[in-house]
Amino acid sequence: MKKYILPIVLVPFSAFGADDCATIRRVPDTVLTLQQVVDYGLCRNPQTAAAYASYRASHFNKNAGYAAYLPSVSAGLSAGKNYVSKNTTGPNVKTGWQDWNYSASLSASYLIFDFGKRSADFAATLAQYRAAGFDYDESIQNYVYSVIGAYYELLNADASVEAAKMTLKVAQTAKDTADKKFKAGAVAKADVYRADTTLASAELKLERAKNNREIAKGTLLTKLSFPADQEIIIADMPASFGSDAESENIDKLIEVARKKRPDLLKASANKDAAWNRRASAFLKNLPSISASASLGWGDDNFSDTFSPSSNDLNGSIGIRASMPIFAGFANMYGLRAANSNYETAVENERAVKNNAMMDVFTAYQNYKTAKTVLEQTDALLKSATETERVTSGMYKVGRSTMLDWQQAQSDLADARNQNNAAKYDLYVKRAAVALAIGDIQSQIDGGTNVK
Repeated sequence: MKKYILPIVLVPFSAFGADDCATIRRVPDTVLTLQQVVDYGLCRNPQTAAAYASYRASHFNKNAGYAAYLPSVSAGLSAGKNYVSKNTTGPNVKTGWQDWNYSASLSASYLIFDFGKRSADFAATLAQYRAAGFDYDESIQNYVYSVIGAYYELLNADASVEAAKMTLKVAQTAKDTADKKFKAGAVAKADVYRADTTLASAELKLERAKNNREIAKGTLLTKLSFPADQEIIIADMPASFGSDAESENIDKLIEVARKKRPDLLKASANKDAAWNRRASAFLKNLPSISASASLGWGDDNFSDTFSPSSNDLNGSIGIRASMPIFAGFANMYGLRAANSNYETAVENERAVKNNAMMDVFTAYQNYKTAKTVLEQTDALLKSATETERVTSGMYKVGRSTMLDWQQAQSDLADARNQNNAAKYDLYVKRAAVALAIGDIQSQIDGGTNVK
């Protein structure tokens, strides 16, 4: 299924080849980048398909609005038989059922002038179409954000598995060292038991990490509409991410949000539509002028005299002016309702603006915090790595206990997990900033500039 992305999103479909990606049954066995994963999701996911169908419906409704600027033409055909009773008088008229009579007609009308009501109606339809487009864009961006989150979650799960394997390797080294030292009579049996406990705990953590990885993989595959039991290989992100060189300030982000955020643009379009509907409700009370023309033909065997409605061709042209005088107060209340709807749209736009600015500010602050946390976990990981290395060396020469080494191993495992979580949380927080300003494509292309 081919989909269309509004210019606000501009998501390329590089993953779409000659074959329609919606028909693919299995995940490609190549390493997929974030862009390719998003492409597959946009092509295959039913949520985006439904959003696209809704947008197309509004597109056709907009096109239907052009009809008001074109003439209205209708044609008619009829055939019938007349019945004449016995008491009907007239020369050459027989009683009973008469012969078939036929008629054809063609009529056309065109609205010449209505004080701008037609233009107001079309402007409202056009604004509704724009609002539907922004609504579609918002649906796409929210979906892309969910795919990005699942992508980073799987990367984090992969990193957790690798960290668990490294922890298991260190625990195995500690176990082997404790066995050798016990055999040499350098340590008590308790050290061997402690090393066994640490090793068993590391094996358990590895199994849990693998299980979490399977769940994260299934979540991403489900978002791409692939079976959860398939395998997917995704590319890691660059390690240089999060530097100050790619940063912008909050004022710049808010300015971008005002220009690109779909819900802001949709609220503005809805306000424009409400304004035009209010104008149309007022103009409905003013006169309108229309031109009309008709052409008819009839063949009536019942009549023995000529008349324009009974035989031969007949036609007419004319201009008609009309103005509503009284419609049971419907027009008056309709105008009041339209005015109230416009006031509602104005307040809704103001509320959306306030919420959008708060979203940008919150996402910005979360991103700054995530950068700080990543820097802290980097330092923690370096310290824990060095501590474990020194402690293991001291234990081997008898200057440290197995308890000390166990604690160092535990601290290192925690530091690795915290560092991995902080790294991919930073990616998610950056994607949240991109979503908040309505520019999720920048996250796919390589980075939203935030500071």
